[in-house]
Amino acid sequence: MVKHFTGRLADVIRRPLITEKANRALEQNQYTFEVDHRATKPDIKAAIEQIFNVSVVSVNTMNPHRRIKRRAGRFPGKRARVKKAMVRLAEDNAIQLFPES
Repeated sequence: MVKHFTGRLADVIRRPLITEKANRALEQNQYTFEVDHRATKPDIKAAIEQIFNVSVVSVNTMNPHRRIKRRAGRFPGKRARVKKAMVRLAEDNAIQLFPES
């Protein structure tokens, strides 16, 4: 585990990503999350296993480039850093993203 997240693995996972591609991946028991840009694959795996009490088979990550966004038409700025993690769970495990009422 990296020293960034020692003792606070809950800070690794920011939110689940709900897109069409992510919904199709749910059929293969694969979940997509937005994670901290400093998080490593072992950090992500440990956080998912601890928070959701599941067993993780694999973790794939992607770090897309930061796009430039103009503020008020004049001032250039950059969007926040985003790292995506696609987590494949064991066959008998599942994460309930939408709690039933």
